[in-house]
Amino acid sequence: MARGPDGKGGGAGFSLADQLFNAESAAALAQEASVLPGFDAGRFLDHVLPRFDGLGVHARLGVLADAFEAQLPSNFNAMAESLEATLPEPLDPARKDDDFGRFIHAVHGVLAARHGLEHPERALDLLHAATQRFSMEYAIRPFLNRWPDLVLARMQGWARDPHYHVRRLVSEGTRPKLPWGMGLTLDPRAPLPLLDVLHADDTRFVTRSVANHLNDLGKTHPDAVLERLNAWHESGAQDSRELDWITRHALRTAVKRGETGALALLGYRPDLPVTARLEIEPELRIGEVLTIAASLESPEAGPVLVDYRLRFARPAGSAEKVFKLKAAALAPGKPLTLAKGHRMKGDASTFRLHPGPHAVILQVNGRDVAEAGFTLLD
Repeated sequence: MARGPDGKGGGAGFSLADQLFNAESAAALAQEASVLPGFDAGRFLDHVLPRFDGLGVHARLGVLADAFEAQLPSNFNAMAESLEATLPEPLDPARKDDDFGRFIHAVHGVLAARHGLEHPERALDLLHAATQRFSMEYAIRPFLNRWPDLVLARMQGWARDPHYHVRRLVSEGTRPKLPWGMGLTLDPRAPLPLLDVLHADDTRFVTRSVANHLNDLGKTHPDAVLERLNAWHESGAQDSRELDWITRHALRTAVKRGETGALALLGYRPDLPVTARLEIEPELRIGEVLTIAASLESPEAGPVLVDYRLRFARPAGSAEKVFKLKAAALAPGKPLTLAKGHRMKGDASTFRLHPGPHAVILQVNGRDVAEAGFTLLD
């Protein structure tokens, strides 16, 4: 289950905030800070621990930052030097993926953004060091808004940094729609020259971010995304299998929307002649399983990406959601039969069902080929 910035979600009683920010992690941060002359770990913990209860992830980060700041120099240059002195060893630069570091080190980014906006060069030095322990993707966004040219210029060097966490920050920090991140005011196409470098990275942690970045950009500038992907395929700078993965991941939302350019780049012909038969139950109750049975035929051979859209009845009109069905290949004279059960959950936390007329729309290579209605009962 996706979790919001308050750190809540998951199973009953689970708290991401409790898992990430607790007595043990706070004590670890205090221990690291004890390298500073005069730093009082007990005072730090006495401030932090009583205030954690009931707070989410971002609020607890704020509490940690307040307690840390209270024992740091007020001058930002001196503060940044002290913060850098408390950092542990960088994350292993030889790894390729899934090495996120510890969330407690996000505190360094909070303080950089809180006090360093008037000292951008020094603050960027701090973020460069800190992101090698935990991603500074949220902390760098205020600097991108205040000093876009300066930050983008610095990122030109970071895109070739020896440490892959620094390289990833270039892509992740500039994502147009970073989940729960501050919105950016710069042209969302401005970071594309940086992605030209990063798409050829040999680290999946970086290329995944590049793909997510393009998926964000495609929601507002789909042509720019296709232009870049085509150029990357022509350049040959990235391993072909990795670039195919980047392309699929970058176009996942465009594919759901049935965008013909995206589908064509992935090898799916929107004009492939397809006839389809779709069968579903005429009615069922909320909570029951809707059985979707389909048969596809074509006089021509070709790969097909088969999705289905559910059109839901809503009090203020209808709404639709796309679901995956099958990636396959059609051959002349050989029908392709598909079936899937879709439970019409009545207790889904993100999308409440209402009784009334619904429909299933079968979509092949982005084109609607069949539709069938059904009634959902209470």
